[in-house]
Amino acid sequence: MSQFYKPHRKPDWNYGGPRWRLSRSKIDLFVSCPRCFYIDNKLGVARPPGFPFNLNSAVDHLLKKEFDIHRVAKTAHPLMKQYGVDAVPFVHKDLDTWRENFKGIEHIHKKTGFTISGAVDDIWINSSGELIVVDYKATSKDEEITALDQDWHVGYKRQMEIYQWLLRQNNFKVSDTGYFVYANGIKDKKAFDGKLEFDVTLIAHKGDDSWVEKTIMDIKKCLESDAIPKVGDGCEYCAYREAARDVQLEHNKKA
Repeated sequence: MSQFYKPHRKPDWNYGGPRWRLSRSKIDLFVSCPRCFYIDNKLGVARPPGFPFNLNSAVDHLLKKEFDIHRVAKTAHPLMKQYGVDAVPFVHKDLDTWRENFKGIEHIHKKTGFTISGAVDDIWINSSGELIVVDYKATSKDEEITALDQDWHVGYKRQMEIYQWLLRQNNFKVSDTGYFVYANGIKDKKAFDGKLEFDVTLIAHKGDDSWVEKTIMDIKKCLESDAIPKVGDGCEYCAYREAARDVQLEHNKKA
């Protein structure tokens, strides 16, 4: 078995176990495919993970360091000035925890008893005292990135809205508008010369977290049921499982 993918989770990490929590990524998994979510969290067989994007992680790390310089100085980053954003990086004693994977911003949801959490990339604050959720993204495309208008971008938007919801549950005043700091690797340089340069753009998103509460209640209902839920629209993982099962059954009939 692969050292990276261990499909069977220890019971402590399954729903009902003492270490289980409803993370931002689990909420997104439920929205994408209730069946994969159920198999993962109730039955304890995790989806295979995606490939780790170490270059993206490096960009995230460097952006955090860059914005932290302005956080300490209590000054606006040049990107904020360029796009006319009236804000500075937010200072809070718990910010490092909020940005740490497997910790993040937490809220204990009274109706379900769930501990809900999500690790945010950054938070700014505007002159009205509203917190602004910020998410870093990195890619390399030929065209300039000015909008999140692809079908798969809906997951990015849900991600930001969950963070906005979590901050509101912690009694913070939160702006509906969040920002994606998008770093796009430049590919038309004459030579590599041991460095990769990026064009960095700021993309605004007006969030609407009204869907989050109902989704949490739907997740509770799903996990309390003994019935395996429906497949999510276009779920490639479920399509693969079903196709593999069918060919194996057909093969066994012929054997």
